[in-house]
Amino acid sequence: MGSALVHGLLGAGWSPTDIVVVEPSAERRSVLSVELPGIEVRPEVTTSAAAVIAVKPAVGEEACRALSGAGTGRVLSIMAGVPLARLESWLPLSSAVVRAMPNTPATVGAGVSVIAPGSRAAEGDLAWAEELLAAVGHVVRLPEASLDAVTGLSGSGPAYVFLVVEALIEAGTASGLDPEVSRLLATDTLAGAAALLVESGETPESLRQAVTSPGGTTEAGLRVLEDLGVRAAFVAAVAAATERSRQLAR
Repeated sequence: MGSALVHGLLGAGWSPTDIVVVEPSAERRSVLSVELPGIEVRPEVTTSAAAVIAVKPAVGEEACRALSGAGTGRVLSIMAGVPLARLESWLPLSSAVVRAMPNTPATVGAGVSVIAPGSRAAEGDLAWAEELLAAVGHVVRLPEASLDAVTGLSGSGPAYVFLVVEALIEAGTASGLDPEVSRLLATDTLAGAAALLVESGETPESLRQAVTSPGGTTEAGLRVLEDLGVRAAFVAAVAAATERSRQLAR
């Protein structure tokens, strides 16, 4: 996700000289130096006025302590499951912290991120975080109490969509289509439907109704999905992921 954000910032017009990447692993630094030409890749934090923490939660405290020593006054965390109170306890009292929950479509510039302010974050800090994450998609502001539900919906949501595509590919193949043709049709159908939903401005309900003729093929398929409880399964999946997010944050 950190690399995706850097690519997004470069695509948004940031100069490579305005970005510094810190990576302790020499092997990983070599890879990043090739992947991100023109950007300085350091083994450790030196001086930094603002920083994005894009590490595994297990090393989050270590990263925050390093930023504390560098005098970093503004921090955006995209670590999953690490609450603002914990982040603030690892950083100096003078640091403003913003927590974000992005999702994987950010890697292709089509993500959605939700940001929440820490107790010391002001409007300027939120605007800064918003500007950064807008480089890889849409940004929504919510209180931290909403982030577990956000994780269950948009954070885990891409995996639910990929599962739907897997099922459609299997269904097409079972109905007699060549597997590669089935994959193309399922993938492009999802991409086209998503584009139609976004660009038309219509609700998903109205678009579904428009394509569902009484007594037609779509109605027959939808009836089976409703009878098998697909809608309820998605509601339960988001609830389960939300609860797991709460557990991980404790």
